[in-house]
Amino acid sequence: MLPSFSRCFLKYDTRFLLVQTTAMAERSQLMMAHPIVTVVDDDPAVCSSLKFSLETEGFTVRAYGSADELFCAGNLGNCDCFVIDQRMPSMNGLELIAKLRAQKVSTPAVLLVSHPNPVVSARAKMAKVPIVEKPLFGNTLVDQIRKVCRLA
Repeated sequence: MLPSFSRCFLKYDTRFLLVQTTAMAERSQLMMAHPIVTVVDDDPAVCSSLKFSLETEGFTVRAYGSADELFCAGNLGNCDCFVIDQRMPSMNGLELIAKLRAQKVSTPAVLLVSHPNPVVSARAKMAKVPIVEKPLFGNTLVDQIRKVCRLA
């Protein structure tokens, strides 16, 4: 028979391992699912680059050159995160996000901005959309995508 203090530590360790194992299994299951990221940017080079780098990080990526392309493709809610450029010709990023929300698409979004200004920053904050500045450095975008998808 173990002394009582040994049983307490054993009980604590078992509970801790169970919680840790469960958390690791949930994270593993989410990561194995290959979250789907939808990129909308009017620059084909940026779309290709983002598609390649995000796929390297384990995401499944759909890329569109405009808001119109995105809406024509349908399946708007069939992704885990939108990555949307703010400066696009026919509809800017925040307008696109507002249109998605008006259509009851609540999928999280990340806004890509080259030159953030106080107005865009305030509107993004009100819409609860994080901003990632271009040019992209390090894992800033990937980290933000994982954060909004709750995979981090």
